Amino acid sequence: MAERKLNSTNYQNQVFLEEKCALNELIHLLSKRWLTEVMFSIEEGNVRFSNIKEDLKYISDNVLADRLKLLEKYKLIVRTEFAKESPTRVEYALTQTGETLSEWLGVLCNFAEKDMDFST
Repeated sequence: MAERKLNSTNYQNQVFLEEKCALNELIHLLSKRWLTEVMFSIEEGNVRFSNIKEDLKYISDNVLADRLKLLEKYKLIVRTEFAKESPTRVEYALTQTGETLSEWLGVLCNFAEKDMDFST
């Protein structure tokens, strides 16, 4: 994916908003397509790449790999390698921070389903 130009108005606006309140940065992260669904899939017990891919059947391998890296970068998941196995097995799990965020996202999902009208 192409990065934004550092001198673009959109980039400058985003930086301003993120500096104004960390929630804006979190919303920007969560707005990445598939990110929350990958978190929810891991929370539901799909701990291997292939299991997550099967659960989210329309996600591409590249996007899934990118989202896993982002979630790991922000310490929302932990990646565990079982190097003594051949081939090496990798599993993912939510961190405590990831679990807390997932709980809040669940509350927001319920709110969106029950209290918001998106039909307009």
